[in-house]
Amino acid sequence: MRLMAKDIPFFDLSLVRILLFAIPVGLIIGVIVDLIPQKIVARVIGGIIVVASFILYGIEFCCMDFYGTYFGFGYMAGMTGQVVDGFKGTILQVAGARIPQILVLFIPVVLFFVFIRIIIPLEKAGKRFWIISLVSVLVLWIAGSLLSLKGPDNNYATYDFEPNMAIQRYGLVDSLILEARYGVFGKPEMPLPEINPDEPLFTTFEPSMFTEATTVTTLPDTGDTDPAESSEEPTATPTPYPFNITDIDFEALYNETDNNTIKGMHLYFGNNMPTQQNEYTGMFEGKNLILITAEAFCPYAIDKDYTPTLYKLANEGFVFTDFYQPNWHLSTTGGEYAVMTGQIPQWIGSSNSFYASRNDYMPYGFGYVFGDMGYSTPAWHNGAYTFYDRDKTHPNLGYDFSAINHGLEVESLAWPASDYEMFEATVDSYIDDYVNNGTKFHAYYMTVSGHCNYSWAANAMSKRNKESAIEAFPDSSQTIQAYMACNKELDKGLEYLLDKLEKAGIADDTVIVMCADHYPYGMANGGTDYYDELSGMESSEQDIIRYKNTLVLWCGSIEEPIVVDTPCSSIDIIPTLMNLFGIEYDSRLFPGRDIFAPVYDVSSVNSSMPLVILPMNAGNSWKTELGEYDCKTKEFTPKPGVSVPDDYVDNVNQLVKDKWKYSGYIIQYDYFKYVFEQED
Repeated sequence: MRLMAKDIPFFDLSLVRILLFAIPVGLIIGVIVDLIPQKIVARVIGGIIVVASFILYGIEFCCMDFYGTYFGFGYMAGMTGQVVDGFKGTILQVAGARIPQILVLFIPVVLFFVFIRIIIPLEKAGKRFWIISLVSVLVLWIAGSLLSLKGPDNNYATYDFEPNMAIQRYGLVDSLILEARYGVFGKPEMPLPEINPDEPLFTTFEPSMFTEATTVTTLPDTGDTDPAESSEEPTATPTPYPFNITDIDFEALYNETDNNTIKGMHLYFGNNMPTQQNEYTGMFEGKNLILITAEAFCPYAIDKDYTPTLYKLANEGFVFTDFYQPNWHLSTTGGEYAVMTGQIPQWIGSSNSFYASRNDYMPYGFGYVFGDMGYSTPAWHNGAYTFYDRDKTHPNLGYDFSAINHGLEVESLAWPASDYEMFEATVDSYIDDYVNNGTKFHAYYMTVSGHCNYSWAANAMSKRNKESAIEAFPDSSQTIQAYMACNKELDKGLEYLLDKLEKAGIADDTVIVMCADHYPYGMANGGTDYYDELSGMESSEQDIIRYKNTLVLWCGSIEEPIVVDTPCSSIDIIPTLMNLFGIEYDSRLFPGRDIFAPVYDVSSVNSSMPLVILPMNAGNSWKTELGEYDCKTKEFTPKPGVSVPDDYVDNVNQLVKDKWKYSGYIIQYDYFKYVFEQED
């Protein structure tokens, strides 16, 4: 499995650790089987173990090769029913495209049954075998444990354990053992960072620190009621924008707890550099908001003639030229979590971060944020109500969540379902309530029409728009035509939405935001990478450019397009909208940032700098104002003409590591409960 994993080196220290754990487990199984007196029974049990291992390794290989991540056993067990029920066709496609690799994994099964009489002979091996095996187990296990707990990457075996990272570093066998242990007894506490007793624990941030970076010109106070009638000129005295920050007393919180992990979190968040407000602060205050996570959306689904509404939304509001939706290695639920929470999607133990958050206190969930301001907060998904446990996660963000046959009724139950039919069935409810009763709305949608597979036979929305796609793209492959055809259904849904807003006269009062959950990786698996054809360039899933995407941020009141060239990604959406809607929030608690926040010094590494984190199989690549870092080659490519400090790459790598870790800790330890003093 390791040999066939994409972009994970085979010969390194991890291989040694894997062998030190795998061999003892094999010896233990050998001893147990040898102790069984009935050898026919022993052979049956041995066969079951080998076949079960093949199935587990085969599933893990397919998960890594298709999704880019290894799954925890607990997560796989919980999702099995949902996946089998909803994605039978996709499972067959994923497995069918990997038959050669699966056959390689099947070799141990063949060898076992060919040599079963030698592997499990009729006579017992005896006490000498048992003693030698158990002594070997003890020696190898101690060596592996010391190398894991004291060597590099030891955090992934202890307080930062999660299956994907652990499997890569310690192997599947040890990862399963760690997952079971921590599932029962919990993970160890994180060690506190070194503290200098001669320095204050927490930094005091004052807006005047950045007066030269951003200023607000103030009018003189003359007592005149109309500034236009004043005889004095506006002052040139700069007034710094205030921080997007709240009055959290991190030092008091630090002193109140004995848990080292929580103490470390208070230190980290309390010393994060906050972002300042800016010229766009409150631009959309009081307006309605429609937030959409679009299934497998990408920039190349936008065509001026074929998907004109997508083109309009992407080019007539804010135009983001350097936006990314990374591959968070958690498929749709990861991308949706980033869009909806502003936190980094990752594994929390054996659960994905969205599922792990279902019982946490989530005060920045937009259902709560806008609900507290008197907005209606419906959420819809034209898929199964319980898939990815949205029936638990979305209400925990404050939404009134509905899905197919559970509050959302559509005309057809084809797969994938129609985005147009979803908008058609829902838009009137909140528009009429706003027009007739003055109830503002924040509506959330998770679409599904763009879901793979991309063919006329396997995708109902592709088939529905087949003729128009073939006519519009006659020289493209069927995969590309089918992809564009299913996104036509999204375009028709958005056209219906805009038409309803304009007819009601409230387009100027409504903000539409849309982002992909992930790029359409379904067309990049198998023998041909059709995404290269779609994009018109050669790239792989380890290249940063593969994850460049489009963020729609549109409002009918925007008269001219506003071009934004700041590097940004999906975790920046929530803090950006907070600022645009004039909502009080603490920017130190988010790994992303308000995209419009001032940049104090592009060469300075701090938590509020523009930063795009791009997880790959080999680690985390990233992009900043100064250039791009490739985790596979470990090379930084600066922009032409810029000067990069010597320690810049090391400092950004540490910043990325910290953002990733502490964003996960927010969910793992229900951190907002501590910060906002919520009772259990």
